[in-house]
Amino acid sequence: MELEEFSKEFKKLSEKISINIEDEKIEKFYKYMLLIQEWNKKINLTAIIEPKEMIIKHFIDSLTIANQLKNDSKIIDVGTGAGFPGIPIKIYNDSLKITLLDSLNKRTIFLKEVIKELKLENIEVIHGRAEECAQKEEYREKYDYAVSRAVAPLNILLEYLVPYACVNGTVLAMKGSNALEEINNAENALKQLYCEIDNIEKKLLPEESGERYIIKIVKKEKTLDIYPRKAGIPKKKPL
Repeated sequence: MELEEFSKEFKKLSEKISINIEDEKIEKFYKYMLLIQEWNKKINLTAIIEPKEMIIKHFIDSLTIANQLKNDSKIIDVGTGAGFPGIPIKIYNDSLKITLLDSLNKRTIFLKEVIKELKLENIEVIHGRAEECAQKEEYREKYDYAVSRAVAPLNILLEYLVPYACVNGTVLAMKGSNALEEINNAENALKQLYCEIDNIEKKLLPEESGERYIIKIVKKEKTLDIYPRKAGIPKKKPL
């Protein structure tokens, strides 16, 4: 797909989720797509490589949270993978200060290359486990928003994300069609981590590509020092 066709498709699809985006930013998304396609031959970044599908299921999906983020906010994207949603929301809103966290070093090398090629500023990449980095002073309770897309069920995900958010900060969990069931299973995790659900927003992806739920969770008090537990334990023994 050439840039002109990509741009036309991107504008049409982004309008369906009330996102208006300039040509200069669309060009960055195009370069991002080409980098994903190129690197995906060497490392496993995504099974989705067809351009239109990538626009909808990676870029547009990531941008479903864009209008919820206040300008100049500090955001950590935990388990970012190939950079979703962190890089799309940074391209869309350059005022955001983004940290991308992933446990696989090959992916973090790719992310640094993307940042360099797209000339993005105020965005950093961390290689590490979510449980371990959250216990480090430089990351713990330092973010206005902790976000994640398709990483783990909500009762596990909360233990990964909440320790990064400042008190009165926000966790945004991007979920698929089983979101309501996950919320029911996360009651204890919400209680133990001193947070509560503020809003649940349902979005329909364009071209009948599925439904998405954005679960907004507000952190009410400091996280107890015991959370997150050691690497692997939240998954084996969810709260």
